Amino acid sequence: MKKILSAIIALYLIVPTAKAQDDEIRPKAIGVSFFVNDFITPDRIRTTSLSQVISAKRFAKVREMAPGLAVTYFKGLRPHIDIAASIGGSFLRYPMPGKNFSDNSLLLEGNAAVNLKMTTEKFWVQPYLIAGVGVHKYRGYYGAFLPAGLGLKVNLLDEAHFFITSTYRVPVTTETGNYHLQHSIGFAGRLGKKKEPVVIAPPRPPADTDMDGIIDSLDKCPTVKGIEKYQGCPVPDTDKDGINDDDDKCPTVPGLARYKGCPVPDTDKDGINDEDDKCPTVAGVARYQGCPVPDTDADGINDEEDKCPTVAGVKENNGCPVITEAVKEKVNTAASNILFLTGSSKLQAKSFKGLNEVVTIMKENPAMSLNVDGHTDNVGNDEKNLTLSQTRAEAVKAYLVSKGVDAGRITATGYGETKPVADNKTAAGRQKNRRSELTMSYYK
Repeated sequence: MKKILSAIIALYLIVPTAKAQDDEIRPKAIGVSFFVNDFITPDRIRTTSLSQVISAKRFAKVREMAPGLAVTYFKGLRPHIDIAASIGGSFLRYPMPGKNFSDNSLLLEGNAAVNLKMTTEKFWVQPYLIAGVGVHKYRGYYGAFLPAGLGLKVNLLDEAHFFITSTYRVPVTTETGNYHLQHSIGFAGRLGKKKEPVVIAPPRPPADTDMDGIIDSLDKCPTVKGIEKYQGCPVPDTDKDGINDDDDKCPTVPGLARYKGCPVPDTDKDGINDEDDKCPTVAGVARYQGCPVPDTDADGINDEEDKCPTVAGVKENNGCPVITEAVKEKVNTAASNILFLTGSSKLQAKSFKGLNEVVTIMKENPAMSLNVDGHTDNVGNDEKNLTLSQTRAEAVKAYLVSKGVDAGRITATGYGETKPVADNKTAAGRQKNRRSELTMSYYK
């Protein structure tokens, strides 16, 4: 009896599902799982060896592991390849190298992985290999790790499935991360509706191909609808305008009955008849109801091609005015004299003269926009440098706004240390990289 039961279960697992998926690629799904983080077993393996841990059965107990919850998004790319992205959290005392935390805190982990499946969605059970990248945050510390392991997916219904995973997480940032195992179990449900199979109706009997009520054997035009008077053929209408040729004064050109079969006149020959043309005597385009494309600023460049439709400009600058070299020089000089207190986003008073000139230029040219870009050298933390460059760019914007410039005309962006203009290995190079850039334009 046991052998029979085992054979039935095995057959159930390996035989393709009776209710097949839309195809062999996994549909989008969202899942919730319970997991435990095990830092103890990897530590024992690394301090002794895997064989000793196995022989001595020194695996961590479940009570020694930290439980948590995670949310995972799944999507199939190929029949044997899925991607998964998850974020999870657990409360524990993280064994960070060189640190000794006194109480539990939230460990937040996020990772993206590729799942290499042994079987496709046609099967109930799908074992797979896992490989990916991940990041974590614990208190004020951040780190990265590489998860690798095994997973098992079991299709319960077309709309839901059960999954189990076990991954070994190798730290990339060894100063803020530690080796650990994560074992999880969860359920996931399909996102969106399953495609309904297309049902092709059986062809109709060819008794009356053109469906005009005259059977094919009596129809002289069996593939074209007609009338009995013409033995199944249509009333002659060469231009197909619904007016037969005997009454049509323009039999080869489609027209209207009120014009005796001729088309509505098109006085300006723009392809839009006078009845639908709001500018019947001036050639135009259909999207403007027969009128020409507008040119609001009357600079000879129509609004659809004019990036400054309300300010007269030149074709070479896409319809915008040309910014003079004198203005560019003033703006560049102002940018080179933007100074901040060390490590701060507070402007020094030396910056105000040049910025006031920029304010004057902006007020004299109300259609102009300004990009404020902040940059730093590579000294210090990358993220702090990015934040500092952003707050400095915003400080410049705030000063200009305080002087009456519309905030909507100014874009402030911090790039941190990502766009150096000189070598950061020298003091002179780092000084050049600590800069603010101002760029005037008439369109964003």
